[in-house]
Amino acid sequence: MPAAAVLVLEDGTRYPGRAYGAVGTSLGEVVFATGMSGYQETLTDPSYAGQIVLQTAPHIGNTGMNDEDTESRRIWVAGYIVRDPSRVVSNWRANASLDDVLVRDGIVGISGLDTRAVTRRIRSDGSMRGGIFSGPDADLEPEEQLRRVQRAPAMSGQNLSAQVSVDVATVTTALGDRIGNLAVLDLGVKQATIDNLAARGFEVHVLPQTSTIDQIRAIDPVAVFYSNGPGDPAASGDHVELLRAVLDDGLPFFGICFGNQLLGRALGLGTYKLPFGHRGINQPVLDKSTGKVEITAHNHGFAVEAPLEGTFDSPNGYGRVEVSHIGLNDNVVEGLRALDIPAFSVQYHPEAAAGPHDANYLFDRFADLVRDNKDSK
Repeated sequence: MPAAAVLVLEDGTRYPGRAYGAVGTSLGEVVFATGMSGYQETLTDPSYAGQIVLQTAPHIGNTGMNDEDTESRRIWVAGYIVRDPSRVVSNWRANASLDDVLVRDGIVGISGLDTRAVTRRIRSDGSMRGGIFSGPDADLEPEEQLRRVQRAPAMSGQNLSAQVSVDVATVTTALGDRIGNLAVLDLGVKQATIDNLAARGFEVHVLPQTSTIDQIRAIDPVAVFYSNGPGDPAASGDHVELLRAVLDDGLPFFGICFGNQLLGRALGLGTYKLPFGHRGINQPVLDKSTGKVEITAHNHGFAVEAPLEGTFDSPNGYGRVEVSHIGLNDNVVEGLRALDIPAFSVQYHPEAAAGPHDANYLFDRFADLVRDNKDSK
């Protein structure tokens, strides 16, 4: 029988359950993800660093874990909340159970609690700090557990890029017709993103988040890409200044997720924290240029402030800008397009290895933008 566990939210709400994965204490921002599949991709997405992830789908772990579907070098979630862990693994590709991998990687989780009730609490009151206490830590005094949760850092104001970025540059060879060297600033990049860029003909140079404009110029790039990643974009001033240098050089730019927020700030726009964010693989987004509604994969707790209709001038002098994509659940800015410089971004994940693939065309749009820019020179 699994050991006892309890989830404690910073407002004092408590949810008893059973230990799942490693035993101990985990602290972080409690968020919910609405995907019914793709939990392995979620767990290994660096954007979830510092967050305790709750899966709204009730049955998790039935397909186990394999070596092919990991999105990065490790599991990044701070903790894991599920209702009903699968007791068996039923997939021919699996070589381990989810529970075994959580134990191996030291990820403290909890199961057997009412995940619907926790989700409703977060939806009504917003994402908040929380803690999972299991095994002996579940027997700590409730006041001590709550004190530890309330002492944990809030997500606002945190710069987490250094935790997830590579320390040394890596290169992935281009496939097919080679376009040129692409500088990817690793703010928490996923393997599926690298694979999609290489498949479009880019020689993908994944660079540490500490890279300078001179180090980017040194690889003679045809374009620059900013990846997804965790943390508050307002706390990443160095990455914003680096991006402004990229734009000043006239290099084509594409950013996703965190990269979208940093493009917004480089253009002179503000960012803000969403009440409970968008996380899951079933988020509807309108592409304003085509009128098409796409089902997309999201993982973000911050968003860009910008007018949804018409064009506006970049406060930082980069010409005209428009909001290219809009989230249909809450009218959040989901994409930006600069009209006078070669730069655009989206707030979601077009690589979406677990699906859906509606937005995968954006990698083609980026490749076309870079080719057109090369031809114009």
